[in-house]
Amino acid sequence: MSLNVEKIREDFAILNQTMNGSPLVYLDSAATALKPKVVLDAIAHYYTKTSANVHRGVYKISNDATQMYEDARLTVAKFINAKSAAEIVFTKGATEALNLVAMSYGLHNLKPGDEILTTELEHHSSFLPWQNVAKITGATLKFIPLDADGRLRISNFKAVLTPQTKVVAINHVSNVMGYIAPIKEICEIAHQQDAIVIVDAAQSAPHLQIDVQDLDCDFLALTGHKIYGPTGIGVLYGKFDHLNAMAPVQFGGEMIDIVEAKSSTFKDAPFRFEAGTPPIASAIGLAAGMNYLSSLGWDNVRQHELSLRDYALQQMAQVLGLKIFNPQTDTGILSFNIDMIHPHDMATVYDANGICVRAGHHCTQLLMKWLRQPATLRATLSIYNTTEDVDALIRATLLGKETFGDGF
Repeated sequence: MSLNVEKIREDFAILNQTMNGSPLVYLDSAATALKPKVVLDAIAHYYTKTSANVHRGVYKISNDATQMYEDARLTVAKFINAKSAAEIVFTKGATEALNLVAMSYGLHNLKPGDEILTTELEHHSSFLPWQNVAKITGATLKFIPLDADGRLRISNFKAVLTPQTKVVAINHVSNVMGYIAPIKEICEIAHQQDAIVIVDAAQSAPHLQIDVQDLDCDFLALTGHKIYGPTGIGVLYGKFDHLNAMAPVQFGGEMIDIVEAKSSTFKDAPFRFEAGTPPIASAIGLAAGMNYLSSLGWDNVRQHELSLRDYALQQMAQVLGLKIFNPQTDTGILSFNIDMIHPHDMATVYDANGICVRAGHHCTQLLMKWLRQPATLRATLSIYNTTEDVDALIRATLLGKETFGDGF
C-alpha cells in the first residue's frame, strides 16, 4: 500500500489557503507539523463537552475528563511500546522533558570525575541541560567525534566511552542532517559501563516507529506538535525504576502523597512529576495525533517520505550552486544553501512564493560551527507533501538565483 496523499491533505484545512498570493507549500514540519481535523476535533470536544479538571472532581464530566487524560497516557505508552503507562510523564514539550532528567537525575547522581557524552549534532535542548549539569556537579562533558559526513558512528562512540561515563545524551534523528543514530547499539554498549542513555526523539517520533523496550533506552523525550498534535505538550518516557527513584522538580497540587509542616512525601511516577493542573486538552490532542499517524501505517509513511526525499535530492542536484549538506539523509529532512546567497535572503524568496522553509541555525549552533556555516536552509518532507511541492521549491530557488544574481 501507499499513502493517499490527496485524501490526507483534505484533513489539513490550512493547506487550502494561499500565502502571499501563491498556494501554500508547507516544508517546515521539522519545526512543527500541521494539525489534522481529528486533532482539532478532539481538543474542541474536551473544551465543549468535558471541560473540567482531572483527578479531583467526583462529578461526571470531571471523571470523563480524567478518563480521557489517562487514556491519552495509555495511547502514548502504546505508541512507543512502553511497558506501562506509569512510565509516561506529560510535560509541556521535549525541552522540558530533557531538562527534567538533567535536573532530577543529573544533578543528584553525577559528581566530579564522572563523564557525560553527547555530540555536536544535538539540538540545544538536548545539549545545554547537560552542559549546565557539568558546570554544577563538576562532571566532564565530552563529545563523540562525528565522521566526515557528520554521522555518529559506533566506532567513534566506543573510542570515547570510559568506565567514568555515566550519561549519554543524544538525539535519535538530527533535526538538521536527518541522520538516524544507532540508538539500540549505543544503549547496549553504554549499559555495559553502567551508563544511562537519554534519547531526544523529537524528530524521530513523527517518522519512525519507536519501540523503547527494543531500544532499551533509559529515558526518551518527544514533543506533541511535531507528531501532528498541539503545542504545549510533550512526553518524557523513563524506565519506571529510574523515574520512581528521582526527586520531583516542581511542587504543588496533585503530585503529593502526605504533606506535613516539616516534610512531605510524593506520589509514585508519573504523578510526582506532574504538579498542578496538567495540559489536559493538549494531551487529548496528542493522543489523537498519534492515533492518526499510526492509522496511516508506518511502512506507508516511511515509503512515502523516502520516495519524496529521493525525488527532491534528484531535482536539487540539478540546480547549479545548490549545496546539500546531507545528501545521505535517512529521512525527509534536507539542509542546503545556495552559493553566494544568504539563507535568510533565500527564505524571503520562498516566502514570497508561498513556500514555508526554515532558515537559521536550527537551535544547533555547534553543528553550524562543524559545518562552517552561519546558517542553513531546511526543507522537511512529510505525509502531506507531494512532488508538486518539491517542484515549487525548485522553481522558487531558480527565481531566487535570478533575483540575487551572484549574491552579495
